Amino acid sequence: MSKFDLNRFNLEKIKLGEQPVKLKKTTYRKPKVRNGLLVGKDGNTVGTKGDMYTKLIMDHILQDGCLDHDPRPHYVDFYEGATYDKKNNIVKTKEGKKIPIGERESVHPKENGVEVWVPAHTLSVNTGVECTYDLSKGETPMITLRPIATKVSCTEILWIYQQQSSDLVLFDEMLGKCTWDEDHKINNWWEEWAVRNKDGSYKLDENGHPSIWYCYGGTTGPRNMIRKEVIDVIKGNIEKGIKPNPDSRRLITCLWQIDDFEKPHGLKPCAFLTIWNVRHGWDGKDYLDMTMVQRSSDFATAGCINQVQYAELLVMVAKEVGMTPGTFTWKPVNVQIYDRHIDQAIEMLDREPVAGVDATIKLREGADSFDEMTANDLKILDQEAIQKVKTQNPQLKFPLGI
Repeated sequence: MSKFDLNRFNLEKIKLGEQPVKLKKTTYRKPKVRNGLLVGKDGNTVGTKGDMYTKLIMDHILQDGCLDHDPRPHYVDFYEGATYDKKNNIVKTKEGKKIPIGERESVHPKENGVEVWVPAHTLSVNTGVECTYDLSKGETPMITLRPIATKVSCTEILWIYQQQSSDLVLFDEMLGKCTWDEDHKINNWWEEWAVRNKDGSYKLDENGHPSIWYCYGGTTGPRNMIRKEVIDVIKGNIEKGIKPNPDSRRLITCLWQIDDFEKPHGLKPCAFLTIWNVRHGWDGKDYLDMTMVQRSSDFATAGCINQVQYAELLVMVAKEVGMTPGTFTWKPVNVQIYDRHIDQAIEMLDREPVAGVDATIKLREGADSFDEMTANDLKILDQEAIQKVKTQNPQLKFPLGI
């Protein structure tokens, strides 16, 4: 068994003038690995390679992670029907509970209640994390420790690199849940980072839609990144005079563009750099390998999602250029667990991965053009496997630091 040092953590929180954290439990099963897979309770290997990396990284963060002192994100706690007693600096809920406000918290009265903004601290590590999957051998970053919305994640990566858009209404349309014309609401998580005017209203794009503007699709679009900087170079584009050069070591796309950040934009890219390489295997096959570099990973929430969607991107581009998907490597720099996610991380460390499921990334036969591919062309878990994961390891809630 391993134990998270909650006392050490809370002493630092108190020094910062904040409330200590309460956890359901602090002990968990130390992950054991054999032949690149987790060892289950019965002594046999179980789960995916993604399950294995997930537990090792979470254990690493809980044991070795350091607490940030000046967090930029915050949690928003809303108390419906509550009032703020400014003199005593407490929020009184409609049930009569008195909530003291910490010196680094802020209160925002609303028409129907009170919002309290609470600093969103993280434990993080800067070293010792790298994950590599040989997709040609069925290895996968997909996990079975909790349900993962693979279709949404694939849609997001297509929105950024295929549609090359930062239009939030288009993303809703791709997800099949657009209501903009009826109620002017955005129904995806990017809404928190929509660019706004000084009065708080959306800054609308040329389509009259909310947007994250000059980041992500606002960066890929003007540069036509994946096609111009990867696909065209590998395949060659006669019309543009580009000669095929699959052995180039300059197949790189980068979302971190300082010039773009000087313009209105939402969330700065976390997963920002891809490096692509062709490998001529001794078995006569040409493999396309890709490394994705990520400056920051909210690991419990999106660590698996980011890996899955970029592995999917590799599979799609490999099909377009007529090669076999090879190795996908994830190189995060700062990997963190938010303080309100520690309970969930310990729960996942104690969970047994789901046995006997095929979690390889599969692309539909006949889906040959990257420009025409959709999320429906990719599949990781079948419906039976999805239900097994939901039943054995139900979804967890992760409060969002915004």
